[in-house]
Amino acid sequence: MSFENLMKTLQDCVITEDQTGENVSQTLKPLYDKLSESSRSGVKRYKERCLEEGVQLLRQLSEPQLRGLDDKHLLLLVRLLISLQLQMVNISTACRKVDQMLQHLAKVDHQLVFRETLHRFTLIVQSDQILSLEDLQRVCMFLEDSTVGREVWRQSYMSMLSKVCELFPAVLQQEFHRDGPLCYVTVKVCLQIFQLLSSEVAPLVWEENHRGQAVQTILQALMDIILGQCCNRDTRLLAGTAVAMLINTASESKAGGAAAWSLLQVFHTEPWLLTVGALQVKCVPARKDGVDRLAVTRGLLTCCRPHILLSSCDDAAPTCLLLEGLFPLVYVLCEEKLDFHYFVLEVLTLWLKRVKECVVDLWKMTAARLLPDNSSLRQQLIHVIWTNAESPVEGVPEFASSAFIQLLNLYEMDCEQFCDAEKTFYATLLQRIMKLPREAKAKYHHLSALLPYLDTNMVLDQYVEIPSHLLKCLSTNHLSPCGSELYKCLIQQQRRELQKSASLTELDLAGHWAKLWQPVLHEALTSEVTLLQNNGSTHLLPCTLQVFPSSVDHLLASLDPHVPGHLHAWACILSSYRAITGGSPWALQGSSTFETLQLALGSADDKIRLAALNLLSCSSKTKDIPTTEELTIMRRFIPQNLNCESSPFRQHLQAGVRKFLVRIRDGCLAHIRGPKGKKKGDAAYYQSSQDVLEQRIGFVEWLSQLPYSSLAPGHSYQRKKTALLLLSAVLETCTDTWSPDKKKGQPPANIGTLIKCARQRGQWDFFCRTKQLVLISCLEDSTSEIRELSAGLLLRFFPPSFPADITEVLNLRSKQLLCSPRVQEAQMGALMMKVLLQKSGDLLEDCKVYFKGSSGRNSKSSCVVTCVVKELEQHYETAKADMMFAARTKPIHGVLCALQRCLLEIPNRVCDILDHHVITEVLDLLENITLLLLAVLYGDCSTCITKKDAPPSFCDMGNAISSLISQESGAGPADGEECVLLSEEHSLVLTCCWVSLKETGILLGSLVEKILTETKQSSNHLLTKQDLIRASKLFKNILLKCRHWGAVEGCSLGFTKFCVSLLSSSDPELKDIPAQMLKQGLEVVQCPRSTSVTRRAAGLPLLILCVVSAEEASKARPLLTLSMQTLLDTAKTPLDENWDQKLDLPQVCAVHTLQALVRGAGLGVAVLRFAPAIAILSLTLLSSPSWAMRNAALQLYSSLCSRMLGQRCSSGEAGPTQLSMSPAAFFVHYHGLQLFLLGELRGAAQDLQDPTNNAKLHLQPSLFPILTLLAQLQPGVQDSTETLLDFLPPLLQLSASPIYSVRVMASKALVAMTRPSEYMSILIKLTAQLPGPQDRCCHNQLHGQLLQIKAILERALCTDSGPSDDLSEVLSRVQASLWMATEAQHCPLIRAVYISVVDSLRRHYCESFTSQLSDALMHDLQTPQQSLQVGLSSFHQRAIRFLCMDLKWACKIWHSFPEASPDLRLSLVAWVLDGHGVEQTGLKKVIQRVLQTNLKEALLSHSVAYRTTYLAALVVVMTAGRTMLAQPLPHSTSLVENILPDCLDLLLRDLEDQRGGPDLLSQALHAASLLLSQCSDSSLTIAMLQRWCSILENQRAPDAPEILRMACSEALCVAGVPLMSCSLREHSPPPAIMIRLINTGLYLLQDQSQQVRLKAACFTSLLHHSRRGENQSSVYLVQVNQALPLLLDLLLEEFWDSPATLEVLLSHLPPSDLRSVLTEALAEGGCSILYEQDEANVFAEPSVMSAQVLPYLLQMAEKSFQSSAMAESLNSWAKENAAQVLDNLTVCQKLHTAETLTPSWLALLMDSRFHSTLCGLLTRATLLLRLLTTSTRVQDICNLSSMRTSLQDVCRLLSQNGVHLQCALTAAVARELII
Repeated sequence: MSFENLMKTLQDCVITEDQTGENVSQTLKPLYDKLSESSRSGVKRYKERCLEEGVQLLRQLSEPQLRGLDDKHLLLLVRLLISLQLQMVNISTACRKVDQMLQHLAKVDHQLVFRETLHRFTLIVQSDQILSLEDLQRVCMFLEDSTVGREVWRQSYMSMLSKVCELFPAVLQQEFHRDGPLCYVTVKVCLQIFQLLSSEVAPLVWEENHRGQAVQTILQALMDIILGQCCNRDTRLLAGTAVAMLINTASESKAGGAAAWSLLQVFHTEPWLLTVGALQVKCVPARKDGVDRLAVTRGLLTCCRPHILLSSCDDAAPTCLLLEGLFPLVYVLCEEKLDFHYFVLEVLTLWLKRVKECVVDLWKMTAARLLPDNSSLRQQLIHVIWTNAESPVEGVPEFASSAFIQLLNLYEMDCEQFCDAEKTFYATLLQRIMKLPREAKAKYHHLSALLPYLDTNMVLDQYVEIPSHLLKCLSTNHLSPCGSELYKCLIQQQRRELQKSASLTELDLAGHWAKLWQPVLHEALTSEVTLLQNNGSTHLLPCTLQVFPSSVDHLLASLDPHVPGHLHAWACILSSYRAITGGSPWALQGSSTFETLQLALGSADDKIRLAALNLLSCSSKTKDIPTTEELTIMRRFIPQNLNCESSPFRQHLQAGVRKFLVRIRDGCLAHIRGPKGKKKGDAAYYQSSQDVLEQRIGFVEWLSQLPYSSLAPGHSYQRKKTALLLLSAVLETCTDTWSPDKKKGQPPANIGTLIKCARQRGQWDFFCRTKQLVLISCLEDSTSEIRELSAGLLLRFFPPSFPADITEVLNLRSKQLLCSPRVQEAQMGALMMKVLLQKSGDLLEDCKVYFKGSSGRNSKSSCVVTCVVKELEQHYETAKADMMFAARTKPIHGVLCALQRCLLEIPNRVCDILDHHVITEVLDLLENITLLLLAVLYGDCSTCITKKDAPPSFCDMGNAISSLISQESGAGPADGEECVLLSEEHSLVLTCCWVSLKETGILLGSLVEKILTETKQSSNHLLTKQDLIRASKLFKNILLKCRHWGAVEGCSLGFTKFCVSLLSSSDPELKDIPAQMLKQGLEVVQCPRSTSVTRRAAGLPLLILCVVSAEEASKARPLLTLSMQTLLDTAKTPLDENWDQKLDLPQVCAVHTLQALVRGAGLGVAVLRFAPAIAILSLTLLSSPSWAMRNAALQLYSSLCSRMLGQRCSSGEAGPTQLSMSPAAFFVHYHGLQLFLLGELRGAAQDLQDPTNNAKLHLQPSLFPILTLLAQLQPGVQDSTETLLDFLPPLLQLSASPIYSVRVMASKALVAMTRPSEYMSILIKLTAQLPGPQDRCCHNQLHGQLLQIKAILERALCTDSGPSDDLSEVLSRVQASLWMATEAQHCPLIRAVYISVVDSLRRHYCESFTSQLSDALMHDLQTPQQSLQVGLSSFHQRAIRFLCMDLKWACKIWHSFPEASPDLRLSLVAWVLDGHGVEQTGLKKVIQRVLQTNLKEALLSHSVAYRTTYLAALVVVMTAGRTMLAQPLPHSTSLVENILPDCLDLLLRDLEDQRGGPDLLSQALHAASLLLSQCSDSSLTIAMLQRWCSILENQRAPDAPEILRMACSEALCVAGVPLMSCSLREHSPPPAIMIRLINTGLYLLQDQSQQVRLKAACFTSLLHHSRRGENQSSVYLVQVNQALPLLLDLLLEEFWDSPATLEVLLSHLPPSDLRSVLTEALAEGGCSILYEQDEANVFAEPSVMSAQVLPYLLQMAEKSFQSSAMAESLNSWAKENAAQVLDNLTVCQKLHTAETLTPSWLALLMDSRFHSTLCGLLTRATLLLRLLTTSTRVQDICNLSSMRTSLQDVCRLLSQNGVHLQCALTAAVARELII
């Protein structure tokens, strides 16, 4: 009887109160409900939750109560639970929960439970058929997860062994069984039998008279699996564990040891005999891939008891299985680089653990140390660990680190046992670790492991660079975790040592910590490097406060909130302190804490605001309820951060608010429960609790309302996204919606009490109709993220069904959108369909016609899907009849997307929605649609069908579409000149085709995946083999016959799912379908083609990639191997003698396909075993005569290098791009490459040494790529094997290459391949070869040698602190070659690199030598050049940099600037632009004076590049040394009064006439503003200021280039602040000028560019502090949203009485002509064009600006009686606008009078113009209402009462019908209405 029938029978049983009592009845009914819910749910976590609740309910019933049940009732309950347990065999935790219930019932009637379990078990055992996968899973469950089931097993184990024995031959006979789940589960059953029934199995194995034939057969099968009959690696590993577990059943160590030793014959390549007790089986190796040895070793180490592991092979010569038997196998496996290296290192770690367990016995056996000095065992272990510490295989370095920890622990035990106090191994390891380069991750892992065995002070004394290296680690992504772990180990060890040495208080301990580490942490927390700052706060700070809690005082003492970087550190320290210690952060620094917090919350830096938010929201306990101050601060903070541009900021804001809400929720629940010590009648406590609840519940209510006012159309994407995230946080936290997909963050069980409490206060109505309408309007947002988030909230939290009127309107709207040619609108319609399907209470009207045919399935879903399929059929028929018409009105892709969403993104099973007939219909449609669309792209249906795998080129597709347009428009072919732009018709057809093909592939793949997944355990197969073959052909058509990358890439997503589903199927015929497609694809690659190279590759590489990526990673990947071998062989095939470069070559296609496989993320490291072969192939093919082949090979090589070398060192600091693998490690893992690369280098070097090749250029195409690869390896690693020394001679010889880039790259490669100990010897060798001035030399070789000297010097000097004898020799030889920097050396490149070498050694040279060199350089720079020379500019730059390092020589060269050549001038100003010369104050003044003096001449130059660079350098020098918030420039006296106006005039004229590009104009505007700020009051004319203001107003426009808008913001900072600051000028400019500047600032604060807004906020901050007369050192940059009201405050404070102020405020309001907006909305039909033009500024929000401006307008109206001019302006405005405002209010009143939702009102809700116009209208209406109230001169314009009534009606109408305006705007309007 099924579970459903058992449940129905059980619920039909009548339980009278006389029999069982009311309590039993009340308990059993909910128990049955929970069991039913668990059975129905498809979500694992929800099943477990229901069962856990069921366990608790059943335990409420005592044994006497359960005995009171009828026998029939109890029997049914037991059967129900066993049936449920069998239903959940794949969820072990769920089965165990059911078993808990069965155990509870077994206390009442154990025999009943045993009998029913035995009955179910017997049905499986006594069946005549062999065991199925489901049977095996059930017997596994009985053995593993059922207490009574194990009792049954012990009684019937012989029968089950026989059944398993019968099963194995059948499983191993067929490939799909032995490589599939059936074989795996069979082996798992054997393992569980041997493990859990060991006492029952042992006699069958070890006693001759009880020997079981079944066990022998099972052992034979397990060994066959281990030795390779099965391909599945996981199954083979499990079989090894099972055999070892069988051996472990031995009671005698000798017998078990003999069996284990016998098993170690697994390394034999010939057949051998395995003896296990009384059993003997013949073992025949089938594969030689190493998995057999891994499986046996892993199994023995995992399962065997110590007495077996310690057993000896021969009593005469005692040996140990663990040491002499297993370790050699493990070591050999580690040395072999197999594709399962991860498991090998896991086995090594396991071996060390088992040795540690057995170490005492090993000492007794050997009577000697296990790891003595110089022992081979220790050396081998260290070699393996060191080699694998840098492995690129994921997980291997972690296992190597774990093995190192085990080894150190083992060595420590060894030393203690044998009283070795010296422990020299530790010191040796420390020295070896210190020699590792700081970039090596293993350095820090190894040191962390070694620290517990050494004295910390000794380590810090010897390794003094630890603090600096840690900081560099934290500046590098992949090194930060290991660096942080090392720091944590260091301070923990320090604390332990300090506590051992003396009795110290926490303050004393913190003091000791601070001596070394406080500066380190301070530097990290205040660093300008973002990565270092973040890692310092997230990694170092928490562990510091955990280990030394009192360190917080030392950390805070060094901070000044007004210093840049300190504010963020302050917030991080306090938040970490609060979260870790639970202490109040507000008490640490007194009242100043909240002041500093306000600074942080208002900062323009996102990181600082987030850190401050974290301080507010975090707590060590979730029930720590926020204080009133925290609530107030949060109310101010959240609205100011809704439109932040940073996505991480939004995510962190949501997380912070969620934490804050959790504290509110849990704190309120704690208050509702009350403390344990308080009595219920305590009135004072009750009143206090009510006040607390009132405030916190009110905060949640406010926060739940806030997002809706930010979701109206017209708001920025940033504001909408943040609002939805906050709304999600509120609903997740404060509703009782349980999310089964979430492991954490579920609402508490008693959340209902808090919700009830809030509802009693009239709050927390989260799901009202108006809020629902707002989210529905978001379904048509222009961004998919907003649409998806809104739909998710509607589906997850809101009531299960929409009202009927909403359903009807949405259905109509979705149908309209599905027919839109715009992809975005069609996706909106598809999303609406999905929402409607789950939210419509009744069946949609147009779907009712299909209701009759959907009986027996999920009726509503089935009807909707059938309706969508019919709609798709209509689209297809329309396209078939008239493609142009269909592309406009029925473009197919929208319905395909809707079908996908309705089938695959809803909770229902596809099998419950579709039957085979509908699926066949869908397949037919998809096939026909694909053929039709491909025929459109081909231009001929017959060609599309017959032409084999040759996609049309883009040209062919364009011609085909153009022909179609001409035919259907009735016009002939277009004559005349072709237009390079696609016509609207062409775009419509092309978009329809490629998007529909993409959606077809995605739908088909996802549909097949879901159907096969759902029917895997069922006999009901909705898809036949023929259906799947048809689907495969459809995929093949799209991938091979469509050239459009969007279609091909999109389709590949579905095709990958298709292949994964088929390859994971247990049906061999289905698994063969992808394999056959792969073979066909490879045949296509190999076939010569007569097609153009414009059709190269197309979707063929993706087809092959999708198939091989779909293979199970645990298997041998035969398809990948086949593909790689075929492609490599094809690519190696020599070109035909008569090959044609115009045709696509099979070899080229093979190389491109290889590249796709190498780059494929789905393959991961699986391709690395082919890496050497691919690298050799790609480097060889670079010499091909075919350009296409060389191009493809270079792309392949680049992709392969990225894959081979692993993670790049992404550092916050600029530095060389190197990788985290040393040369030694690289060639260990890719050993096949070493000889090839060395051979290529030697060949190239040999060509250079050939005397017959003088003055000839011999190209070796592979040389530069090889050098690039070597140069990227990690330098500084000692090579103990010395195998890399062979690379040095050819690299040194390549210094003579005639190719510049080869010489440069050879120098970098030389550094990477040289051991640190060889640096000085190579430097001595190279400097010894430097020629004298009279010697003949090869310029190329000399240049290359100098490059190599420079490269090695830079690396060597990083570690050498002082000059050695070798370095002194190098210094003298370089000094002797001074002639290379003089005119005696004619090559500028050589002179430049020589100067670089000297620059590297500068600190070691005496002043006389540097002066001699500087004099020579100065003379050369001043000597006119007679002709152009290659590299002269490089020499100039290098010489200038060298000279300017000395102030004396720098002043000399800058004083000679007017006489310098144009090239030298350009080099000088370019040097300044690089940021040099501004650090030294004296030099900066010299440069500034020179640049200002020569400014006019530069402005008159005809070179745009020179003028741009010159002005940029002038700006850099004049603003250097000032932070963004420093004081404005002081007046300069360096420019003569008659020069400055001329320069300023020239700049302003260039800006007014727009002469030059944006770069020049931006520098000109910045420079002009700087000069303007230095003008004296007497020379500054009003005309000049007006010209400057006009330029700013022109360039601030949204359509102006961003660089010019940025220059406007900078201009305001450098000139606007001084002009407007009373403290900086004697006379202020006219108010009109200042108002114009403020207005420009307001516009720039709304700019689309975040950088522009930040700079405008800088202007506001400076101006605010300057006008308040505050100390400029306390200036900090305020957030943009705080800067806006500051500017408005200033405008009203200073210029409220100016009519210009009114004009400024009104100019920021959106239009209010609602009538025209409605007219345009009604006139709009369907979309007439495919793409819409975006707004110039999508960040600006008119409605938000309305809310900002309205209070200031009302203030002006209130104060207007004080100024006649202002009163007159306001009156004039009222008279001019009153009629229009009243008219539009009337229109608004009549907008929506119906009680139900209408299509026209829904359209308005989704119209951004409507919302912004409403805001403009209400703002003006409110201002007019205030004027009517306060001014007697306008009261005759209209009736005040009528006006107020109209405004009230409009507000009520809008709020009731889904219009949520800005909170500030609605609040201001409400206040006016009350007045």
